[in-house]
Amino acid sequence: MFVHLRLHTEFSVVDGTNRIDEVAKAAAKDGQPALAITDLGNLFGAIKFYKEARGKGVKPVLGAEVFVEPEEPGNPPSRMILLVQGKQGYLNLSELLARAWTRNVVKNQPLCTWAWLEELGEGLIALAGAQAGPVGQAIVKGDDAGAARLALRLAGLFPHRFYLEIQRAGRPDDEAHVVSAVQLAARLNLPVVATHPVQFATADDYEAHEARVCISEGEILGNQRRVRKFTREQYFKSSAQMEALFADVPSAIANTLEIAKRCNLTLVLGKPQLPDFPTPGGMPIDEYFRVASLAGLEERLAHLYPKEAERDKERPRYLERLEFEINTILKMGFPGYFLIVGDFIQWAKNNGCPVGPGRGSGAGSLVAYALKITDLDPLQYNLLFERFLNPERVSMPDFDIDFCQSNRDRVIDYVKDKYGKDAVSQIATFGTMAAKAAIRDVGRVMDMSYTFCDGISKLVPGKPGMSYTLQYPPNPKKEGDKNNYALELEPLLAERVQKEEDVKTIIEMAQKLEGMTRNIGMHAGGVLIAPGKLTDFCPLYQQPGSDSAVSQYDKDDVEAIGLVKFDFLGLATLTILEIAKEFIVKRHKGQENFTFENIPLDDARTYQLFSDGKTEAVFQFESRGMQGMLKEARPSRLEDLIALNALYRPGPMDLIPSFVNRKHGKEVVEYPHPLVEKVLSETYGIMVYQEQVMQTAQVLGGYSLGGADMLRRAMGKKKAEEMAEHREIFRAGAAKQNISQEKADEVFDLMEKFAGYGFNKSHAAAYSLLAYQTGWLKVHYTAEFFCANMTVEMDDTDKLKVLFEDAMKKFGLTFEPPDVNRGMYRFEPVTDKVVRYGLGAIKGTGQQAIEAIIAARDGRGAGPRGDTKGPFTSLFDFCVRVDRTRLNKRTLEALIKAGAFDAMNMNRASLVASIDRAFDFANATLANANQGGLFDMMGEDAHGSSTQEPELVEMVPWGVKERLTQEKTAVGFYLSGHLFDEVASEVRRFVRTQIEELLDSRETQILAGIISDFRVINGQRGRLALFKLDDKSATIEASADENVVNAHRDMLKDDEFVVMSGRLQLDHFSGGLRVKVQQVWDLAAARAKFGRYLQVAIGDTAPDVQRLVREFPPRRQETEQGEVLVHGLRVRMGIRCKAGQGQAVAELQLGEGSRFFPSDAALAAWSAQAGTGSVNVVYDAG
Repeated sequence: MFVHLRLHTEFSVVDGTNRIDEVAKAAAKDGQPALAITDLGNLFGAIKFYKEARGKGVKPVLGAEVFVEPEEPGNPPSRMILLVQGKQGYLNLSELLARAWTRNVVKNQPLCTWAWLEELGEGLIALAGAQAGPVGQAIVKGDDAGAARLALRLAGLFPHRFYLEIQRAGRPDDEAHVVSAVQLAARLNLPVVATHPVQFATADDYEAHEARVCISEGEILGNQRRVRKFTREQYFKSSAQMEALFADVPSAIANTLEIAKRCNLTLVLGKPQLPDFPTPGGMPIDEYFRVASLAGLEERLAHLYPKEAERDKERPRYLERLEFEINTILKMGFPGYFLIVGDFIQWAKNNGCPVGPGRGSGAGSLVAYALKITDLDPLQYNLLFERFLNPERVSMPDFDIDFCQSNRDRVIDYVKDKYGKDAVSQIATFGTMAAKAAIRDVGRVMDMSYTFCDGISKLVPGKPGMSYTLQYPPNPKKEGDKNNYALELEPLLAERVQKEEDVKTIIEMAQKLEGMTRNIGMHAGGVLIAPGKLTDFCPLYQQPGSDSAVSQYDKDDVEAIGLVKFDFLGLATLTILEIAKEFIVKRHKGQENFTFENIPLDDARTYQLFSDGKTEAVFQFESRGMQGMLKEARPSRLEDLIALNALYRPGPMDLIPSFVNRKHGKEVVEYPHPLVEKVLSETYGIMVYQEQVMQTAQVLGGYSLGGADMLRRAMGKKKAEEMAEHREIFRAGAAKQNISQEKADEVFDLMEKFAGYGFNKSHAAAYSLLAYQTGWLKVHYTAEFFCANMTVEMDDTDKLKVLFEDAMKKFGLTFEPPDVNRGMYRFEPVTDKVVRYGLGAIKGTGQQAIEAIIAARDGRGAGPRGDTKGPFTSLFDFCVRVDRTRLNKRTLEALIKAGAFDAMNMNRASLVASIDRAFDFANATLANANQGGLFDMMGEDAHGSSTQEPELVEMVPWGVKERLTQEKTAVGFYLSGHLFDEVASEVRRFVRTQIEELLDSRETQILAGIISDFRVINGQRGRLALFKLDDKSATIEASADENVVNAHRDMLKDDEFVVMSGRLQLDHFSGGLRVKVQQVWDLAAARAKFGRYLQVAIGDTAPDVQRLVREFPPRRQETEQGEVLVHGLRVRMGIRCKAGQGQAVAELQLGEGSRFFPSDAALAAWSAQAGTGSVNVVYDAG
C-alpha cells in the first residue's frame, strides 16, 4: 500500500493541473487510505481538499512545498515538503507561510528562513525535497559532506520527523540521487520515503500541463530552448505502480503509510468564531446588546415620530418586532456580530466616512436599524427580518456595507487598530481561466496567430452576466444542469471543431485548462476579523509589490473554518453625496447641519425628475432603458422607485407594462386570492419581491416566515422532490382556510415562477432610497450635484462628456473654462448655475501638480518668487513660481491645450511653442537667486532676480479645428466649442435627425457628426471599424465593415466630419442604440448627394461658368454594372436688372454641363466670381 505525499493541484498556480475532486476520487478508487496536498508555497486549496478527501473516504494530509532560504547568500533557494501532524503543526505551517509571503519574498518566491524552521518546526513532518531540497542540492553537486551536514541539521530541527525523500519520475538525475540518498540514510540512520511529484491526473494530461506552465512563464510550447522541468511520468500513479517502482527500497513505500498515520489533523468546520466585543464596564454581551438595541430604537422613534402621542401609539408594534429579533439573535449566538458591525459603522459616520442606508437583506432588520447599521425603517416598507436571518436555518448573518469609496480604507484601519493588525485581513479570490481566455492562452503558447485564436474565442457566446463552458454537453443532460455549453449554443464553433484540426486541438487543450486557477486576487470588500491572530486560523498571502495581506483561503473557506467575513464595499455614489454635502455646507447659509437623512421623501420636484427621465448620473436609474421606463411609469412615491428598481432586470422586466398600466388605472388590479391583497397592493397585485412570495406562503399556506424563507430557497433550487413536499404542505395550509386544492396549486405555481426572479425587497428599498437622495440633490442643488459627479468621474472622459452635456442642455448650467488662476483640483460650484472646471480633469496633470499650482497662487510656491501671492501674470511667471518637482512639461502642455492659460494669452500655439523657453527662464531665475543675484547688474529685485521675462515664441494662432482637436487631447472632448458647430447650420438643412432624437427603427437613417475613438478590430467576417459619431446633441456607437472602411479610408478617422447612412441596431450590452454604417460622405460629397442645386445671385459681374466647371469638375463613378454615376451639383443663376423705377429678377437653370463638385474651395471660387452677389446650396425642404 502506498500514499501520495507530494501533490501539486491547480492551486500551485504556476504549475499543476490536478483538480481536487479528481485526485481525491482517484485516490479513493485506488484504495489509497490517505492523500496529501502540497501546493507550492501555499495552502490555497487546503480546506477544499480537506472536505473533498473526507467526503471520498480518504484521509486528508495537509502540507505545502516550501521555499527555504539558502545558507549562503547568492545560492538558489531549496524546496522541502512540510506535512501537518495536528493542530500545532497546522498553526506553525500557517505562520511559516504567512511570514514568508509578508516578510521574505525574493524574486516572487516566499522564502522560509532556517531560524523560522527552528522556531516553528513542532508538529510538522519534513521531507527533504529530493533533488530540489537542501540535501538533494548538495548530493547533485557531489558534496557528500555538505549533504550529511544538512541532513543532520534538518533532523535536529525536526527530531524523529525528518525523512530523506527519493523519487523516480523519469528525470535524468533521479537514479543517481536515489542511490546517494539511500546510502546517506543508512550512514546517518535516517528514514527514507518515496514520493512521486504528481503534477497532473493522467498521462494524457502532460501536454495540457506543459501548456499551463508556458502560460505562467510566458513561453511557447515549441520553443526548443525552453527548460522542460517536468516529465510525462508525473501523473497520479496507482499504489501498484509505485510499489513496483520502488520494489528495491520497500521501506520507502512503507514509510508513506507510516507518515500518513502520524498526520491526524481534525479541523472544526462551520462553527463561527467571533472576536470579543468590549462592552462598557464588562457588562455581559447579551445584556449590552439588548440595552443598546432598545436605546437605539428610542432614538429612531423620536426621529420618526416627533410628536410624543404618535410615538406612544406606534411604539408597541416596534417593540414587539424588536423583541422577536433580539431573542432570535441571542438564541443563534450572534449579538457580538451586530455590535461589531454597529461599532465600526458608527465610527465611520462620526469620522467623515459616509455609509450607505443599507445593502442586501440586512435592511430588513429592525435591530440593525436601531443600532444605526442601516437607515431604512423596515416596518414602514414592510421588510422582513427572516429574509436576513432565518430562525429555522442557522447561518451567519452577513451585512454588506457600502462606504464612501475614498474613505473605506480608513474604516478598515480603525478595525485593525481596535482588534489588532494581526487579527484583521482581507480575503483572497482565485481568478480562473474562463472559456474565451483559455482559448487565447492556449493559442498563444501553441504559437498560433492572434487573429486565428481571437476568431475562435469570439465564437464563444458572450452575453453579459452569463458564463459559458467549452466542455461537451453530456448526453443525456442531468436534471438541473445549468451550464451554458458553447459547443451546443454556437453551431459554427461545433462545426469548426469537427472540420478543422487546429481548432479541435486548441479547443480540446482549452477544455482541460478551463476553470483552473490562473491568478490570486483580493476580494472586493471582504474583511476578516479573527478572535486572535489570523494565522491561528489560516495562513496569509501578500501579492509581491503590495502591502496588504489577504487570507490564503477564499470567502467560502474562511467561513468554513469559522472566521467571520465583514463586507466593506466602496460605493462611488456615497463619495458623490459627501462631496456635494461639503459644497452645500460651504456655499449655502443655514445649511451647516445639512444631512441627506433629513430630506423629505415626498418631494414633488424630485419625483418629476424621475418621471421626466432626467436621471443621468442618478444612482441605479441612469441607463437609457431605465429613463424610458421612468417616463412611462411616472413614479410618485418611494415605493414606486423600489418596485421599478426591482422590476428592471431580466425576467421581471416583462411585467413592467402591466405594472405601469395598473398604476395609472389602464388595467384592472387583480390578486391571486383576496387574502393576499394586503401583501400585493403596493405593487398592484404583481409579485415583485421575494418577500411577497414568503408572505403569500405565510398568509395562504400557513407557513411561518422562517419556513417561508426555506420554501423560497427550495423554489430557487427547483428540486422536484423537495418541491413536491412543499406543495403538499402548502395545500394543507390552504385547505385550513377553505382554499381548494386547484386554487392552492394555481397560487403555488405562481409563487414558484416569481421566486425564480423575484428581487430582494430590502436591497431594492435601500438602494432606491439612495437613488432618491441623488435625484433630490440633482433637483435642489444642481451645480453641487454635477460638481461632485464630475469630480468623482475625472478619469472617465466619456462619462465627463455625458455629464457636461447633461448639465448644459437639460439643466442650464454654464462652465467656466479651466483656468490656472482660479481653478481648483475639483470641479467647484460658483453659483447655482455656474461651475468652474476642475483642473484635475485635464489629462496628464494629477493631484500633486494641481496642488503645487494652488500653493503657488497662495504664496506657498517654490523658488525666488515662491512667496508671491495672487494670480499668475504670464507663462514665465507661472514656471518661476510653481514647484517644478511636481510639474513637468507634459503637464504644462496639457494645461495650455485645455485653455487654462487663455485668460493670460489666447494664442495657445505660441504658449505651447514657448514651454522650453519658459522652463529655461525659470531655471535661470532660480540659478541667479541661488548665486545671490550675482548676475544682476542693478540688484533691484527683492526676490534676488532682475531677469527680464523673454517674449513668447511667435506662432500663427491655431484655427478652430486645430484648437478644438488639441483641446480634446487634453480634456477628452471639445470644451470651448464643437467641431460640428462649423457645419451645423448647413448640415441641418439636409440631415434633420439629431442623434439624441433617434428611436429604435428598422429604416435607414441619415446621420451626421464628428468621428471619435476610431479603431479597427478583427471580426468574424473580416476587419471591422468601430467608432463613435458625435453631433453635439449626443453620441452613438457605430460600426462599418471592411468594404465600407476600404472605400472611405480617408474620411474614417478621428475628428473628421462625415455624413452617413446606416441601419440602427439595439446594443444589448449598453441598452442603447448603435448604427451599422452602409455609406459615408464628406461634406462636399454630401452636398452633391443631397443638394438640389447651387443658387447663385449674380452681383455686378457674371461668373465664368466654364472655368469654374473646368477647375471643379463633377466626380464620376463607374458601378459594377458599368453604369457611370455623376456626383455634382447643378447651378441656378439669379439675375437682377433695372426695369424703370424697380428691378426685375430672372432665374436661369444651367444645363448638365454646368455640374461641378461642391468642395469648400469650389464654393469659395463661385462666391468670388459672384462679386457682390451670393451663393447658396439649396436642399430639399422638409
